[in-house]
Amino acid sequence: MRDSDLALVRKLPLFGETCDSEFESLMQGAFLQRFPAHVTLINEGEPADFLHVVVDGMVELYATHASRETTIGFIEPVSTFILAAVVTDKPYLKSARTVAASRILMIPAEAIRDVFARDAGFARAVVAELALRYRDIVRELKNQKLRTSLERLAAWILRRGVESDGVLKIVLPYEKGTLASRLGITRENLSRNFASLEAYRVEVAGREIIAHDPKALEALAKPDRLIDDPS
Repeated sequence: MRDSDLALVRKLPLFGETCDSEFESLMQGAFLQRFPAHVTLINEGEPADFLHVVVDGMVELYATHASRETTIGFIEPVSTFILAAVVTDKPYLKSARTVAASRILMIPAEAIRDVFARDAGFARAVVAELALRYRDIVRELKNQKLRTSLERLAAWILRRGVESDGVLKIVLPYEKGTLASRLGITRENLSRNFASLEAYRVEVAGREIIAHDPKALEALAKPDRLIDDPS
């Protein structure tokens, strides 16, 4: 790895409390690699050989069963996946692929476990990362269980939209079918939900979504900090 890459990695929260010698141990066998979009990085059921850190780009986590596939979530900079499998030395429960061109740091899993056992600062950072991922899962479970699909879509627009002059705008970074899978609905239901949102002054043109009346969406989704806030 280049010195500039090492400096970038050193700033990641996961390594913020790691002592210099142990950080060097972690980086000794690590490499920072560029991947184009739509590249499979890991497959569920495989042993966890590396800890992956998304430095740039976006990664989709997904799972399959029989002939079905579902999107579990998206990883954006700067975050790890799938840390739990690495720490426990268990097979991956999810697959991962790049959504956009990405830079991924890959650290050997054995090195992660060795330094975790020796370095208290790194161990604290690992536990904090695992705790955040657990809270993400609980929030998503509440979102799926307590909201209708239309409410989930409205809440997603509110979270992802960029406001300008009282209007929320989003340009989807992936296909609408992927969004449907992420929300736990079919493509047909997503289309029906977008049609239903026209009554709330939501306009869809290709991958662009425009909410002309965010207050109306808020009344529908009823934002809740215990579901929607990333904390």
